[in-house]
Amino acid sequence: MKLYYNDSINFVSKLSIKRLINMFKVLSSYYYSRYTKNATQWGMPFTISIEPTTNCNLGCPECPSGLKVFSRNTGNIEMDTYTKMMEQVHHNLLYLYFYFQGEPYMHPQFLELVRIAKEKKIYTVTSTNAHFLTERKAKETIESGLDRIIISIDGTTQEVYENYRRGGTLTKVIDGAKNLVRYKKELKSKTPHIIIQFLVVKPNEHQIEDIYKLAEDIGVDEVKLKTAQIYDYKEGNELIPSIEKYSRYKKNKEGLYALKNKLLNHCWKLWHSSVITWDGLVVPCCFDKDATHQLGDIKQGTFSEIWNNEKYMNFRKSVLKSRSEIDICTNCTEGTEVWVES
Repeated sequence: MKLYYNDSINFVSKLSIKRLINMFKVLSSYYYSRYTKNATQWGMPFTISIEPTTNCNLGCPECPSGLKVFSRNTGNIEMDTYTKMMEQVHHNLLYLYFYFQGEPYMHPQFLELVRIAKEKKIYTVTSTNAHFLTERKAKETIESGLDRIIISIDGTTQEVYENYRRGGTLTKVIDGAKNLVRYKKELKSKTPHIIIQFLVVKPNEHQIEDIYKLAEDIGVDEVKLKTAQIYDYKEGNELIPSIEKYSRYKKNKEGLYALKNKLLNHCWKLWHSSVITWDGLVVPCCFDKDATHQLGDIKQGTFSEIWNNEKYMNFRKSVLKSRSEIDICTNCTEGTEVWVES
């Protein structure tokens, strides 16, 4: 396992006594709940994913945002909603992920959202398809103080890349990544930690070695290979990799595909993290893409009230009882490794 000194030091610098105490409370309540099967929460989330926008410029086949098939409302988060949320959670919040659905850079004030979190000394992360990383936007990204950026490059040739990133242009993505690397050097900045993410699917699995060569040429800090969540997988799917190591699914005795890993009746995400949609809805995790399990609305109550309300506690109880009976859990790999080493 590689160690990334600057990124690690930067992350540790965000810790405070208050945040450490809260993390201990969360961890303790999680293991207490697993042991007793009684959902208990003593702390506040130290990881939150917030959705800047549901808009996206691409049409990826396994993404509701790209396919424009949401059953919920779509739009951009309003600054008032965001600042209200931040004032309520920043004392305990360590890690803020600016992504749920959509392309974050399509929010007109995205980097202002980052700057506000940076002022609160929170470790900030985003995931992007990099089509909007012009020279100006790349420079502004460095200046915003963003701590980590994940750039999705799922192919090293245009033909393979657009097989999944439909409507995308590989050269534009590479140029955007190079712009980030360039301005990071010019501004003598240690952030953001730049990651190329390669989502392994059958059409691109032959380019795994090539993505490392491309990343070296661009000059990014890290490459991560990620396994793909497939919605329609039981009868097989053209995206499921033939290399089992990179697949979340395997064929069973009946000839159907199923998750390789068992659904255990616990979920760390339900104790340490939360997801907030662009319009302020609080949902359990990133697998609830259509916000079907709404646990509260930060426009109508405080986050603390929602985090400890009856709906949230009942959802935790249902996970401890039987995850297999919860729709968004049936295609979930929580508790397993979805990042893989080549």
